Amino acid sequence: MDIQAEKLKLIEWLLSLKDHSIIEKLNFFKENVSEKNDWWETLSDFEKQSIDQGIKDIEEGKTLPHSEVMKKYGRSA
Repeated sequence: MDIQAEKLKLIEWLLSLKDHSIIEKLNFFKENVSEKNDWWETLSDFEKQSIDQGIKDIEEGKTLPHSEVMKKYGRSA
């Protein structure tokens, strides 16, 4: 894939847009999901602690196979 050609296609498409809501969504995306923003920084402290606890559980072998969890809740794996 030629990244420059893809960028030009996107620019051409953007120039032809008439739907203001799409432009607003693209602006939101640009401002909130850029390379300079690390998604980790958008998480709450509780979410970060939950992820860290999950990683710790995995490292300590405190996990269950998917099939066991599904069986516990009466669903087939």
